[in-house]
Amino acid sequence: DRLLEFTHTISDRDMQAQVLDDMDLEREKGITIKSHAIQMDYTARNGEKYTFNLIDTPGHVDFSYEVSRALAACEGALLLVDAAQGIQAQTISNLYLALENDLEIIPVINKIDMQGAMIEEVKDQIIELIGVKDEDILLASGKTGIGIEDILEAIVHRIPAPEGSNEAPLQALIFDSVFNSFRGIIAYFRVFNGTIKKGDKIKFVNTGEEYEADEVGILRLGLEPRKEVFTGDVGYIITGIKSAKEVKVGDTVTLANNPCK
Repeated sequence: DRLLEFTHTISDRDMQAQVLDDMDLEREKGITIKSHAIQMDYTARNGEKYTFNLIDTPGHVDFSYEVSRALAACEGALLLVDAAQGIQAQTISNLYLALENDLEIIPVINKIDMQGAMIEEVKDQIIELIGVKDEDILLASGKTGIGIEDILEAIVHRIPAPEGSNEAPLQALIFDSVFNSFRGIIAYFRVFNGTIKKGDKIKFVNTGEEYEADEVGILRLGLEPRKEVFTGDVGYIITGIKSAKEVKVGDTVTLANNPCK
């Protein structure tokens, strides 16, 4: 919530607590169940403009499948540790998943404004677990907004930019899909190579089926249609597919007339 507020991705009028957790159950329990992707623009202290694609994944061990799919679409991860509770068991399992995917890890101690915050003890736990230096651990509070700018700067400096080329044949990884009763299946993807345009004839490599891209776009607070989605972007595609069987997570989307290897 604070990252979205700081980068002005969300206006003050639309701001509410747990803005990405839009399922009623998520709000009621205060946890994330479903992964959410959102894109934001950030102007760094050096004046450069950056586009960040954030995927907010569940931390709870019951939803680790959601995490593993999202990690395959990322270059880095923010590892959030509660200052009052220290490292939890599910944090370690998710961390190992991230390391297996060769992600750059930025450790952040959150809730440092709480009365029971054990900042030094938690720092020691993190250093023991992943062997980082003391100064690499960021301190923040999601409630008061302390340290939010430091986190954004760390993303710029530590997490590598996506590789890939807009000129190469299209290669996009599907990491999630949702069913919409009006529009059919909406598939979320990360573009590793090439670009995808509205009206393109696309092919799902795994199933071999071909479709037309009725709508493509990026994910802000809602779906934002675009004429074209480029390499490195996280976006969505609507093709009018009604059956969930046809959209497989982990499948590759490519162009029917110029497929990737």
